[in-house]
Amino acid sequence: MTTPDWFVYRGTGEPHEGIGRLPAPPPWRDFDGGPALGQPPPLGTESTRRLGNRGGDSGDGDRSLGWRPQELELINAALYLRRPLLVTGDPGSGKSTLAHAIAHELGLGRVLHWPIVSRTQLREGLYAYDAIARLQDMQLAREGGPDTSADIGRYLRLGPLGTALLPWERPRVLLVDELDKSDIDLPNDLLNALEEGEFALPELERISGTQETVEILSDDGVRVPVERGRVRCRAFPVVVMTSNGERDFPAPLLRRCVHLDLPSPKNDAWGAERLGAMVRAHFGPAASAGYDELIRQFLNSSPGSLRAADQLLNAIYLTQSALRDDEPDRHRLAELLMRPLDHGGDGPHR
Repeated sequence: MTTPDWFVYRGTGEPHEGIGRLPAPPPWRDFDGGPALGQPPPLGTESTRRLGNRGGDSGDGDRSLGWRPQELELINAALYLRRPLLVTGDPGSGKSTLAHAIAHELGLGRVLHWPIVSRTQLREGLYAYDAIARLQDMQLAREGGPDTSADIGRYLRLGPLGTALLPWERPRVLLVDELDKSDIDLPNDLLNALEEGEFALPELERISGTQETVEILSDDGVRVPVERGRVRCRAFPVVVMTSNGERDFPAPLLRRCVHLDLPSPKNDAWGAERLGAMVRAHFGPAASAGYDELIRQFLNSSPGSLRAADQLLNAIYLTQSALRDDEPDRHRLAELLMRPLDHGGDGPHR
């Protein structure tokens, strides 16, 4: 496929400066936070693990993720519109990997990861305030120790969402993982923060008259300035929200997101190409040709059953490492590792 000129994210896996070609945001998505922050920390090891050779410096061959043209169109639409990307699909369809792929290709630094569980609240993603530690330090000061409690910034730390909303010159990538596991209120609460592109820290607003700027820790572990008790973004972050489809989301959230549905490679006509790209990234450029049989076995056995792509990667690694020359045992072990996750066609779960 010829990459359209308007694409900022090309899906090739090759780093480039395309983010600098992104036009100005729509007026209703333009933010003016400051003072501007510079370069974020570099891509982390989690990205390298997820991307294989795509995330490394010495990988050869095809680094693409095998995206379909319409998928790339939706990803770039979210970048242009400064809207969150809601990515749905079965486990193992590449939802979380997308955030790391965007950060790697566009040079946006470490991915900020916010895993969601049923008890997660918006405040946890924004910031944490350790009031108990400050109280303990005040008590120690009254007993003759050093008084550090006046520096309230020591007791505040931004979460992944709060760090993404700092006034970075270039957008940070935020992965909100498995949003469908949240309680009923979180999607709407999250929507408000993402619509406004800012949030307040009441602990700092109360002292803003006497201390206008306070340095606090970001999710990256570095101290950053917060002015007048508010964090406001400058470049709206690249927000990738994933869902396994375990619940429906409210219409206001869906209306303000770009929705990308990734079918499982097992149930997708594009699956062979995407799986081949994944195998090449993790095992080298010649690997997919050498493991075409396992890929076909993964795609064709037990139609309609649920499988994740990492089952295929596990089968390839283990059969390559432990049973390279034993064809019957390789085939049997691969079948065991790639059994349906939903036990479809495999008898009742015992």
